[in-house]
Amino acid sequence: MFTGIVSAKGMVKDKITIEGDSRLRIECGSLDMHGCREGDSIAVSGVCLTMLEPGASEFLADVSKETLDLTTLGNLQSGSPVNLELALSLEDRLGGHMVSGHVDGLGRLLSRREDARSERFEFEVPAELARYVAKKGSITIDGVSLTVNDVVGMRFGVCLIPHTLEVTTLGRLSPGDAVNIEVDLIARYLERLLDPELQTTEQSGLTGSGQEC
Repeated sequence: MFTGIVSAKGMVKDKITIEGDSRLRIECGSLDMHGCREGDSIAVSGVCLTMLEPGASEFLADVSKETLDLTTLGNLQSGSPVNLELALSLEDRLGGHMVSGHVDGLGRLLSRREDARSERFEFEVPAELARYVAKKGSITIDGVSLTVNDVVGMRFGVCLIPHTLEVTTLGRLSPGDAVNIEVDLIARYLERLLDPELQTTEQSGLTGSGQEC
């Protein structure tokens, strides 16, 4: 479990393809790796992965073909920046909101514009995800917990303060770029509880990728 409060920006050092899957070597940047162990969970741009061979400044992570196909991790190359967040511990403050690291689908940045010292970003999500996006609700974009400012159909807007633009990869986005979207966990459970049909059949609308943890 995560909170969507990015701990550090990392960088992909190597991406090795192994029988259709990939193994990433990720440089941790300023992330404190003290106490990290083999098998720990870590969110990489919003995708929960299992940490392998953790060191003081880097770690490895295997990524399945499904996750490569259904998240932006398939587009990563050597030198690509990534958002990193270690799994939540019982001693941590619960900033942001409850994030599982299981990406629901891809969104797309439509536009960004200045708004005083901040910037307003407009994104579009697939129709099957749009019903989970609510004004003043929470959403996770590339592992970053954000508050939704407005919603129109399949489009929604968020406001990014200078700190978020600086310490995450979102400040590097350009219109047309794809992003990993995880909708609010509580909204998904509420839908299942309120819809009798979903209590007896599998929900087909959500992808649920990025489950290497």
